[in-house]
Amino acid sequence: MLKKFLPATLLTLTTALTLGAVPAAQAAQAAPAASPASAPASAPASDGRISTAFTLPGEKVYPEGIATDPRNHSVYVGSYADGTVYRARPGQRTAEVFLPAGTDGRHTANGLRVDARGRLWVTDSTSGVSVYDTASRRRLAHFEVAGTGGLFVNDLAITPDGTAYLTDSVRSVVYRVTPAQLAAGSGALLPAYDLSGHLTPSPAGSFALNGIVSDPAGRFLLAVDMTAGDLHRIDLRTGAISRVALQGGDLTHADGLDLAPDGTLRVAHNTTNTLTRWHLSPDGTRARLTRTITDPSLQIPTTLSHTPGRTLVVRSQFDKGGPMGPGTPTSFTIASVSF
Repeated sequence: MLKKFLPATLLTLTTALTLGAVPAAQAAQAAPAASPASAPASAPASDGRISTAFTLPGEKVYPEGIATDPRNHSVYVGSYADGTVYRARPGQRTAEVFLPAGTDGRHTANGLRVDARGRLWVTDSTSGVSVYDTASRRRLAHFEVAGTGGLFVNDLAITPDGTAYLTDSVRSVVYRVTPAQLAAGSGALLPAYDLSGHLTPSPAGSFALNGIVSDPAGRFLLAVDMTAGDLHRIDLRTGAISRVALQGGDLTHADGLDLAPDGTLRVAHNTTNTLTRWHLSPDGTRARLTRTITDPSLQIPTTLSHTPGRTLVVRSQFDKGGPMGPGTPTSFTIASVSF
């Protein structure tokens, strides 16, 4: 897997960790996790708003992405360490392996989404994205980034017309996969929007774009710059790129985003163990901070998935023998938060 990256990219990755950016699974493999044999069996205690929804089997899972199937409420979680994809059906307390590590040559499983037709999209930060049928587990399509050089395919969003948009944290672009391309089954993953000229200058080697969401009507995308703490709006009709006016806070260390139909934007800030909630204006040009939760029991939250009644949050534990430093992880779990 590391052979896919240039040495400069590995340096970029190390710098990103120092700045609080979410790293690639390559780093997790470069710095092996300590054995959890003597680790506690559960996450640290919280103030009651945070509980454990289910457990992920395995000693070195280091989960990153999460997605909920809108049809049957099954939840999928991806491992940053080896690309395993887990599934937890409603009521299950322990997830099952849905796609084993290395399936179809996949090295990581970070960004996950289930579209309206029940197809599971899984990004591999080292190459691109694959699409699976959740009934048969068969891969339906695969798209890889064209060209050579550093890349980091991170998160994705799917608009109501079935088009997928994916962020690249190194190249600062947003890729696109159209329904026609999906039907073709394979092809190059090509940039649709280049945000490099719109981002706030940041230290060399920083990761930038990370989480991305679409508004329910498919009019615009929101993509976060986790180093600068900015939120960018992409108008899908005109292609115009602008910065969302944030009131009451910023999005530094922001990783996963979730946008509800009522305009509530939920954000996971990884290294600060923080969740924030924002009220987004109908046109997506302004966002006002309405709530903040900071709790060590979130264990470096990377992404989140909100359904009525609860928000599921990935506890990555990247700082416990994973890509953010040495240590011993506890059991890997997904948190349920009243948020």
